[in-house]
Amino acid sequence: MKTSIINLMLVLTLVVMAGCASTVPMASNEQDVASKTFKAPSPNMAGIYIYREGAFGKALKKKIQIDGVVIGETAYKTYFHKEIAPGPHTLATESEFGDNTLPFSADAGKNYYFEQSIKIGVFVGGSRIDTVSEAVGQRGVLECKEAQ
Repeated sequence: MKTSIINLMLVLTLVVMAGCASTVPMASNEQDVASKTFKAPSPNMAGIYIYREGAFGKALKKKIQIDGVVIGETAYKTYFHKEIAPGPHTLATESEFGDNTLPFSADAGKNYYFEQSIKIGVFVGGSRIDTVSEAVGQRGVLECKEAQ
C-alpha cells in the first residue's frame, strides 16, 4: 500500500512537471548572434552572461535578478547578456524557499560568466548560481539561445 502511494505521487509529479514545459520571451536571432561574439562591453561598463544549460529541471522557469531588479526568467538552454556599471553587485536566482544570491564585483571592460543550475527541492526544484571561467562560460552560452 505504502509503495503504491509513493508510486502514484511520483507519477503525478511527473505529469505536472511535463505539463509545465517552459518557454520564455526570446531575443532576436540577430541579437543572439551578436551577443555570442563576446565582444568587450561598452566603455566604462562590464558585461555579464548568465546561462542555464543543465537538463535537470527542464520544465522549470526561474527568475534572475541583478541588484534586486528582475531581468527575466531562464528556461532550459537560455541565457541573458547584460551590461552593468562597474562595482559591487548581487545576482539572485529564485529558489524554493527564497532567493539564492551571489555577490560579485565587476570591473569596467570585462565580461563575467555565471551558470544557473536547478537543484532538487522538497516541492519544486530550487536553483543556484555560480561564477564560471570565461572558457566554461562561453562554451555554455554557445549551447544556449538568448532570452529577453
